Amino acid sequence: MPEKNTRSPQPAPPHDLILEGRARLTVTGVQKVLHCNADSAAIETGRGILHLTGAQLSMAALDLEAGEAKFTGRIDALEYTASAPAGSFLHRLLR
Repeated sequence: MPEKNTRSPQPAPPHDLILEGRARLTVTGVQKVLHCNADSAAIETGRGILHLTGAQLSMAALDLEAGEAKFTGRIDALEYTASAPAGSFLHRLLR
C-alpha cells in the first residue's frame, strides 16, 4: 500500500504593510517584485499581488531573503489581486 503524504501545507510567511504618512511603505512577506517605476509597482506576496500607485515611487531597499521591500514617494493606492495559478498562461495558450 503506498504511503500517504502526511505533511501539512507550509503556511504563508507573515505579510504586513507599514505605511508612514503616505510617503514611506514597508512590505513584509515579499516573494518577488514584478515591476517598479515612478508611477506604480507590483509585488508578489504570499497573500496575492500587491499593486501600488502613486508618484515619484522608488524602491529604497529590497531583501528577498528576509522578504522585505521598502518604498518611498507619494503612495496614492494599495490594491491586492489574486495570484494567477501556476500554468494558467500556458493553459490558456493551448486551449
